[in-house]
Amino acid sequence: MILEMKVPSPGESIKEVEIATWLVKDGDYVEKDQAIAEVDSDKATLELPAEASGIITLKAEEGDAVAVGAVVCHIDTDGAKPSGDAPVAEATKTVEAPKAEVKAEAPKPAPVAAAPAATYASGTPSPAARKILDEKNIAPASITGTGKDGRITKDDAVNAVPSMGTPTGGSRGSERTKLSMLRRKVAERLVAAKNETAMLTTFNEVNMTPINTLRNEYKDAFKAKHGGIGLGYMSFFTKAVTRALKLFPDVNSMMDGDHKIAFDFCDISIAVSGPKGLMVPVVRNAENLTFRGVEADIKRLAIKARDGQITVDDMTGGTFTITNGGVFGSMLSTPIINPPQSGILGMHNIIERPIAVNGKVEIHPMMYVALSYDHRIIDGRESVGFLVAVKEALENPMELLMDNNPKKALEL
Repeated sequence: MILEMKVPSPGESIKEVEIATWLVKDGDYVEKDQAIAEVDSDKATLELPAEASGIITLKAEEGDAVAVGAVVCHIDTDGAKPSGDAPVAEATKTVEAPKAEVKAEAPKPAPVAAAPAATYASGTPSPAARKILDEKNIAPASITGTGKDGRITKDDAVNAVPSMGTPTGGSRGSERTKLSMLRRKVAERLVAAKNETAMLTTFNEVNMTPINTLRNEYKDAFKAKHGGIGLGYMSFFTKAVTRALKLFPDVNSMMDGDHKIAFDFCDISIAVSGPKGLMVPVVRNAENLTFRGVEADIKRLAIKARDGQITVDDMTGGTFTITNGGVFGSMLSTPIINPPQSGILGMHNIIERPIAVNGKVEIHPMMYVALSYDHRIIDGRESVGFLVAVKEALENPMELLMDNNPKKALEL
């Protein structure tokens, strides 16, 4: 029996996916539930498991965009499992290879044919090609057209590469690769955030000495008590953010046409860098989590993102985002809002700097923090007040985040 395998729906809003990688070859024998392909959606990369055991016939190529519900392969459930290690596909390819070589020799005389006589169309771009060339700032005269009578086609324009100047020696190679669906969606959303929001950024600095003191005192006991979960900075920042969101609820809201949607919960999106690019999984109801709960949830999501196991549901929603460019060494940045959210907090690296403390110069570990916000819905008083509230909580975590009882707060 021939089983048609269709693309399952990764989520309600996703109508199309892209075949990122086939993990099997045409004609291979596959086992039920074996991962046969990786598919990219605009939110995540997911594995496609085989629905039955049998010999597979691929119906889509890598890089193809296919609609949810479309057939991507057939599985012949009556196909016998090969006894040898070599898959059926290898034998098929070995037999067909000589035929391909014979066919390749047939068109040899074609290049010898005389070039077509120049006409008015030679070197003239089509309207679509002209638009692309104008966007790339490439002169049509520098392109050799492959269309009829030498006309420059849209494909010629798409593949055209701007001049890189006169070579002076050394390697001059280049590679053109198609962006994944996830990367294209991220790019689209980032541009939309810049164009469709009134985005501003406000800055402050945080003395990290109190947090470092607490971490140095309790991190070993915390890790031993909670099964290897570390006491990092993210739990302190998440707790400080949820406290500030309660004080300034406009920062925890979003625009919906002519209306404002305010939330009484804090779903914190955490920006992480995965093998497929930027991903933003969500820590649900972070306001109810303890330090251990926050650290455990972030670790779980980070491992899933790193291993390519993140799901669409893991990244759906979120009312506010935290991004940490400091892990890459960034000292200061202006993070871009994650729409439709209205605010994002940027963490940065920690540098020991001299500061004035009670009229004296002291060296302390300092971090710049940045809040980018949508000025359409958040005024300056709320944005600055929110960031000051985050700063106050981070510089006095014992009182404002732990109720003066660190052992209870850390569940030790």
